[in-house]
Amino acid sequence: MTRDRRARTGLLVANPLAGSRSSGLIEAVVRHSARWLEDLRVVHTAHRGHAEQLAAATAGTGTEVLIAVGGDGTTREAASGLAAAHRQQPGSPGAALVNVPAGTGNSFYREIWSDRPWQDALDAALSSDNSRVRRVDLLQVRETGAPVVLGAGSGLVAEVTHAAARHADVTGRERYRRTLDEALRRTRPYRGRVRVDGTLLYEGDIQLTNIGGGRYRAGHYQLLPRSVPDDGLLDICVMTDGSHLAELLELSRNAAHLDRPGVLYAQGREIVLERVDGEPLVLEYDGEPDTGTRTRCTIGISAGALPVLAPAP
Repeated sequence: MTRDRRARTGLLVANPLAGSRSSGLIEAVVRHSARWLEDLRVVHTAHRGHAEQLAAATAGTGTEVLIAVGGDGTTREAASGLAAAHRQQPGSPGAALVNVPAGTGNSFYREIWSDRPWQDALDAALSSDNSRVRRVDLLQVRETGAPVVLGAGSGLVAEVTHAAARHADVTGRERYRRTLDEALRRTRPYRGRVRVDGTLLYEGDIQLTNIGGGRYRAGHYQLLPRSVPDDGLLDICVMTDGSHLAELLELSRNAAHLDRPGVLYAQGREIVLERVDGEPLVLEYDGEPDTGTRTRCTIGISAGALPVLAPAP
């Protein structure tokens, strides 16, 4: 029986060094995808930024679907490149993204496909009856123009990312556990200011800010449970009460932290983070540490910039 195909031409970009890869996963994804696609080109990433280059190069090639096999880092690169490809060819259908989770957090996959096995998600994505193209918002760091898919953060969120860079010898979920424990011990509140669409949300001691994007960070923490990836809005959560930070993080696994003292939540189209004590603002974007020394960061939104294959409503 011939299946109804969503796309006939595809590019599969795989990161062979993703955090929780299993033997043969990439080969299994290739075989599974080939059941749906008549023409499938497979490329393994060779360096940082390679997935972004490959995705950007799909502009004008007739590629209909881009399959990214890897973690959130690979997904971020693929999304950034694909958004650039669509900017190069306005009005052209271009390729749509579907990612297969092979990393540690896999937050973007969970945002789109929840806990469905990747085989079921891939079948649905490539079937015209069971999926749709969903135009997902991208964040943008205004000072640098850098795109952000999952979210940006300061305070503890950023400290975890910077600590992870110091534990390159540890991989997978153990790396998250170790770096979170370390960051909870080391992080101290900073004196900061948060503005949403020009209005002051908070000024004072800040333990954590998270801006998105999506509900999840690190695959488990629903810091932004009201976030919708295609509503044209940024969500922000600010935690100001350091004495209960570990408890608040645990509560965020089930989105039970919002009504607790010391937690602020807002939505808008532009968010400005500032550090007002003269020290650099420690930041991260999509789990990557920011190495700059600025004291201010502006996050804006590019509504509907990324076409993603998602479950049919």
